[in-house]
Amino acid sequence: MDILKSIEHEQMKNKIPELKVGNTVRVHAKVKEGNRERIQVFEGIIIKKQGGGVNATFTVRKISYGVGVEKTFLVHSPRIEKIEVVRVGRARRAKLYYLRDRVGKAAKTKEQVGARIETKEITVKEEIVVPEEGASEEAPVVENVVEEVVETANETPVEETKTETTKEADETKAE
Repeated sequence: MDILKSIEHEQMKNKIPELKVGNTVRVHAKVKEGNRERIQVFEGIIIKKQGGGVNATFTVRKISYGVGVEKTFLVHSPRIEKIEVVRVGRARRAKLYYLRDRVGKAAKTKEQVGARIETKEITVKEEIVVPEEGASEEAPVVENVVEEVVETANETPVEETKTETTKEADETKAE
């Protein structure tokens, strides 16, 4: 691997969320004001994605006080704390520039039918495995670029709470 690729690889995040055009997201970005740093939340619809690797960007649009506001974020930026998916939208285009001309409910995308909000993360690179001192140093340790999707559903365990309450009720009846 040449020098530029190795430097870019170090700057990339290990896991990034699966971003799709049309989804409504909440981006938690660090903002520096003077000598203080705070987290500011920007919630809107993803209207475009572009680039790849360390240069990948996405643009989020929202309407604030009747004025359309768009912000472009770098996916691998250290300024982005986290990205949450709020709604899964249905988009049939790669770029949703037509939302710029719309106002109110028409400026939203339709929600995908039957979609659950899941925090899917794509693993971009694996962690570095450091060999032990007793191991031979002949085989160099190389970071592999791997893309895999990790799914975690945001569901509450309803059945577990019901079983606990029924067990307590059964115990009180038995006494």
